[in-house]
Amino acid sequence: MLEIKNVYKTFNAGTVNEKRAINGLNLTLNNGDFVTVIGGNGAGKSTTLNLIAGVFPPDEGTIHLDAYNLTNLPEHKRARFLGRVFQDPMRGTAANMGIEENLALAYRRGEHRGLKSGISSEERKLYRERLAMLDLGLEDRMTSKVGLLSGGQRQALTLLMATLKKPNLLLLDEHTAALDPKTADKVLKITKEIVERDNLTTLMVTHNMRHAIEYGNRLIMMHNGQVVVDISGEEKKNLQVQDLLEKFNIDNDRMLLSE
Repeated sequence: MLEIKNVYKTFNAGTVNEKRAINGLNLTLNNGDFVTVIGGNGAGKSTTLNLIAGVFPPDEGTIHLDAYNLTNLPEHKRARFLGRVFQDPMRGTAANMGIEENLALAYRRGEHRGLKSGISSEERKLYRERLAMLDLGLEDRMTSKVGLLSGGQRQALTLLMATLKKPNLLLLDEHTAALDPKTADKVLKITKEIVERDNLTTLMVTHNMRHAIEYGNRLIMMHNGQVVVDISGEEKKNLQVQDLLEKFNIDNDRMLLSE
């Protein structure tokens, strides 16, 4: 499904600020995998997602998604394959547009975008049904400006937009980190329901070890731009936070990886 093969990425090469962020990364996801990704600051988690999304190209190596070679494909041309939710709830939506208008833009991902033809009654029915699944009352506020929503509501809407047209791969970049614990749990519950319902292949970066253990069928840890631990199956089901602390020999990173 996703194959990252021998990928390297260095920032500010040849300067005093040179930083090798990704160091021979190899990672393969199978269809339907829900992989949680943990690691300390600077481990390469978000850089990996940015490389997949095409924010910048790798220095070496290849990235394939299904039959597509994404390695040198421009970011805008990858959009039709990918859904992404960022840490900042403000990044995934257009604040001055209505909820249904934001959904219409997401529904047209990979196509010529525009609202000139309007939103059909069939589309509006679909949006209402999907919004109702969030259980946030947004289906009754479809013409409301997104900027009036709370952070949690906006992040849930962004998640819905990222998955409205089924992506080949869903990228979640600490998408609950900016939310309060109760709202974060709500958004994660919605995430789990959508991923399982649509059998979405998913990479979810998190600093929260409890969330990394609780969600997904597979957990990986990154360190110095590489995957150093890959846990799945019964081993992951029986994993405890203390096991992670011991397995990863975490000391100072206790402050970086929330329990």
